[in-house]
Amino acid sequence: MKAYDYHKPHTVKEAIDIMDGLENAKYIAGGTDVMVLVRQGKLSPANLVSLRNVSGLSGIDVQNGVRIGAGVTHTQIANNEFIREHYSALAEGAGVVGSRQIRNVATIGGNICNAAPSADTACPLLIFDAAVVITGKSGERQVSIDDFFLGPNRVVLEKGELVTAFVMPAFGAGTGSAYIKHARRMAMDLPVLGIAARATVKVGGKEDACRDAFAGDVSETIKRLEAEGVAFEDVRIAMSVVAPRPMRARKAEESLKGRTLSEKTLEELGEIAASESQPRDSIRGEAWYRRDMVRVLTKRALLKSIERAVGASSMVFPNRLW
Repeated sequence: MKAYDYHKPHTVKEAIDIMDGLENAKYIAGGTDVMVLVRQGKLSPANLVSLRNVSGLSGIDVQNGVRIGAGVTHTQIANNEFIREHYSALAEGAGVVGSRQIRNVATIGGNICNAAPSADTACPLLIFDAAVVITGKSGERQVSIDDFFLGPNRVVLEKGELVTAFVMPAFGAGTGSAYIKHARRMAMDLPVLGIAARATVKVGGKEDACRDAFAGDVSETIKRLEAEGVAFEDVRIAMSVVAPRPMRARKAEESLKGRTLSEKTLEELGEIAASESQPRDSIRGEAWYRRDMVRVLTKRALLKSIERAVGASSMVFPNRLW
């Protein structure tokens, strides 16, 4: 491992100014990705600019939606009660990154800027229409999370720029979300596939009957929800590890808007989402398997979102395999 100079700014401006005057430099926050690459010899920066003590990158503001500082750790996100209740998919995604030790130091900014197709927080941010706040020498700008990713390990950041926050709008009543990570094991493993869903639904019948519907098996639940006229007002679906970058399943989303939940709509949803995916063979899973699991997990994530949207569970994370 080559030697490097380590810089410790205390403000965003100081960090940007330091980076502007350096060559072969890299920002580092939690370091759970950067230092692994440095030790493996895949990254050889002459300078590391630490963001650990930079003011303005921490904190979670829940006024008019939510604003999460780029320096907030995955543990802080997963344990935040407001996010667990109103942005459940993001809490779930943050809660399954690496191990407990990694989540305690790894930041959401680092997870997103690494731009790995398997990033567990990317899909949740996509379904919540998140905006990425970027700061550089010329000031601050915002980019939608969908436009932030350019490809594997490639984002829109220009030299010296850094991500300072993520902003998500507020969602009204009748909205629920979920993230499902499909992996060989649930700790210290990258996902074979990740699916996030957000659904805003309108109940034509009785809301208490919708809540009670989730006490039965899946088929019975769907029939009872259909009988109560549960219709989709707005839907977001995002997938990871099925393309060079985390992606929205836009055709699948459009196929549901305005329609009533039924076995048929869910089957069509799974087929459309699978057709939009672009998986490849890898050591963790073959393309055909990933495509088949898109069909299954998209429906499960959506049902879990509906369960939360109608307030069917007193727990934010019910132990139910939808």
